[in-house]
Amino acid sequence: MPNRLELTGITKQFPGVLANDHVSFAVKPGEIHALLGENGAGKSTLVKMIYGIMQPDAGEIRWNGEPVVVANPKAARKLGVGMVFQHFSLFEALTVLENIALGMDAKIPSRELESRIREVMETYGLALDPHRTVATLSVGERQRIEIVRALLLNPQLLIMDEPTSVLTPQEVEQLFTVLRKLAAEGCSILYISHKLHEIKALCDTATILRGGKLVDTCDPKQETSRSMAEKMIGTGLKDIVKAEGRVFGPPKLVVNRLSTVKTGHFDVAVDNVSFTVRAGEILGVAGVAGNGQNALLDALSGELIGDDREAITIDGFGIGLMNTTQRRRQGLCAVPEERNGHAAVGDFSLSDNSVLTARDRLGMVVLGLINSGAAKTYTGKVIADFAVKALGPGATAGSLSGGNLQKYIMG
Repeated sequence: MPNRLELTGITKQFPGVLANDHVSFAVKPGEIHALLGENGAGKSTLVKMIYGIMQPDAGEIRWNGEPVVVANPKAARKLGVGMVFQHFSLFEALTVLENIALGMDAKIPSRELESRIREVMETYGLALDPHRTVATLSVGERQRIEIVRALLLNPQLLIMDEPTSVLTPQEVEQLFTVLRKLAAEGCSILYISHKLHEIKALCDTATILRGGKLVDTCDPKQETSRSMAEKMIGTGLKDIVKAEGRVFGPPKLVVNRLSTVKTGHFDVAVDNVSFTVRAGEILGVAGVAGNGQNALLDALSGELIGDDREAITIDGFGIGLMNTTQRRRQGLCAVPEERNGHAAVGDFSLSDNSVLTARDRLGMVVLGLINSGAAKTYTGKVIADFAVKALGPGATAGSLSGGNLQKYIMG
């Protein structure tokens, strides 16, 4: 039986960056094949060529033993390639059904499409209400929309680009169940990640990239997490020693009987929540998706503003009535779960994104006028300090890999 997908000598170069350098590997029918590498190793660029979003500069792609040119995503889907992107392509104001309909190449009557959606959901255990608005869904539920949309096309190869980066452990296990069922039915899975424990638990084969080059193709179950990590980074790992217990400082953030109002029919509000975070402390907030975590983050960040100034305090100063910008000035910053579109504007340069959220720093905005030089200097410092792999402050946020975009947002 021929390989489902075979790449030979695939090369892709951008100005100043060799994203893929003569990469060759194959994926068998029914195989769950990991594509492993650090942020910026070339994983996403490679799968974009498989899916027809961009074209290789050199090399050959074979599909079921035959050479092919994947001209565009529609051509890829016609071959039998489906893809679930790291950053979802969904319209928040539309329903699940409407979003799936927009992603179909053929026009299907609404009732027939809903019937097929429910059939796929029942077969693979993907719980969704086709008539819910996307804006009311958790990130895990939004990913299910993308998976259902891909499965409706009966793919022979399903590409998953960093699928667990924003999922809860329960959602990850549910996703693995779906992928194992698909593989058992003969569908090949190309699974992109840098989470080694997931690779070992799920994948049959792992292809490891470093700096755009293929380093090794191995059986992850025969490797240790350490050995795969060392292949990813090209050097030995330092042993991590657990630090001595820290002494925390005084209360930094105090939340006192915080409540929010539901903003939609399916939303979950925060009801009378109180906690304290001391200086130097890391506080975890756990819970199954859809139980108020998003409302809590929105209330803390200032996207939801309550009616009690003292419900949230920073260093004893009440910020409960402040907006997002005012809270940033008090030292409270938030990183939302949706990186592309919420935390950053994909079509804007990194410098422009810096102006949007950090304009008070380094004189980026003075008397309402943008100082582009200061914005570039600030952004360049973030790129350097957080080891963001980007062509510079002028690179668009959408051109960064997911991990590098996350590092930029953190900076």
